[in-house]
Amino acid sequence: MSDFYTVRPVPGPVRGTIRPPGSKSITNRALIVAALAQGTSTLEGVLDSQDTRVMLESLSRLGLTVTHEPGECRVTLAGCAGRPPAPSAELWLENSGTSIRFLAALCALGQGKFRLDGNARMRERPLGDLADALRQLGVRADCELGNRCPPLLVTSDGLAGGTARVASGLSSQYLSALLMAAPCARGPVRLEVAGELVSEPYIEMTLQVMEAFGGHLERPAPGVYLATPQTYRATHYSIEPDASAASYFFALAAVTGGEVTVQGLTRQALQGDVRFAEVLVQMGCQLTESASGLTLTGGPLRGVDVDMNDISDTAQTLAAVAPFARGPTRIRNVGHIRHKETDRIAAVVTELRRLGQQVEEEPDGLTITPAPITPCRVATYDDHRMAMSFALVGLRVAGIEIADPGCTRKTYPGYFADLERLCGQPAKSPG
Repeated sequence: MSDFYTVRPVPGPVRGTIRPPGSKSITNRALIVAALAQGTSTLEGVLDSQDTRVMLESLSRLGLTVTHEPGECRVTLAGCAGRPPAPSAELWLENSGTSIRFLAALCALGQGKFRLDGNARMRERPLGDLADALRQLGVRADCELGNRCPPLLVTSDGLAGGTARVASGLSSQYLSALLMAAPCARGPVRLEVAGELVSEPYIEMTLQVMEAFGGHLERPAPGVYLATPQTYRATHYSIEPDASAASYFFALAAVTGGEVTVQGLTRQALQGDVRFAEVLVQMGCQLTESASGLTLTGGPLRGVDVDMNDISDTAQTLAAVAPFARGPTRIRNVGHIRHKETDRIAAVVTELRRLGQQVEEEPDGLTITPAPITPCRVATYDDHRMAMSFALVGLRVAGIEIADPGCTRKTYPGYFADLERLCGQPAKSPG
């Protein structure tokens, strides 16, 4: 793909149907739990992206037998019954925070030495709170550079059990990682959430994936989880479409005044990000559910004030919709997204201002006051969500370009092709 992508405006409301690829969040959780299960699991609807490929490669390096059929969106995985077989491994996770955190806890169940690392941005992303929790459970986990970020060195003789207080104010993935590993410990494990827990719907997602493989936890009090030794059971598991990716197509209907149906999603989806559609309803859209999926119909948009802590991966999508609303839009309680692929608050503020918008930056969010849009080339900061969300602006305004469109390979390599098909535009040849 070329160094930039020129977005072509649509002539009117977009109407159509799409099924996004499988959920990255569910895919990587299902891969971890299937790897820890006894027997061979088959996963259907698996997302094929950079984030999932680094996970699959790492599981192979840890001695598991993995068969990936990307054309069929299928993975067959022979589980290790809670004991990763490799005595050592070097794992390279690019910039997949989900993968490095989940695999760190999985490595703690092994017997040996494991090193987990990634690209330059990964080496800036926090991992210290997870390392602290692993040490409380008797595992040696050290950030090699002493900065509480990768590379992470895990030296383990298996997970004995015990109690750990888990700080999850920066990412719920620390807790999810430990929850998935906990049933495979030799003794009972008690996990206690210390302080604020961000993105709580992702914890419910983790627990439901575990239950699909026969894993059970007790919750004797809010923020407390108890696991007794047990073995996950291999299963045939279907992964629903990615709700974070669906947010772009719901937003497409909103900004063009059109109607888009996202197949395979319901209001009861495992992914909390499906609730982004309800934010668009607050802005003036309509949402209906049918056997086909969820349909969002656009309408005159008004600004909203919304706490997006639980659906923070869609904050950039809302930021791209806000310039087309009447009145300001405030996005709050998402301070933790400063530690994602980029500082997402600072990046969004910078690019919206370059697009001519009035933006007030806050420690935990931002307020966007619409103004006439100034065409520009939007920087994406090697962040797939910057590219996918800001492309929506160019569907209404000519002259919008997206820098480094290839960064979408992280979670949605076919995004721009799917966007063009839905908008009825001929596909562009690679540049």
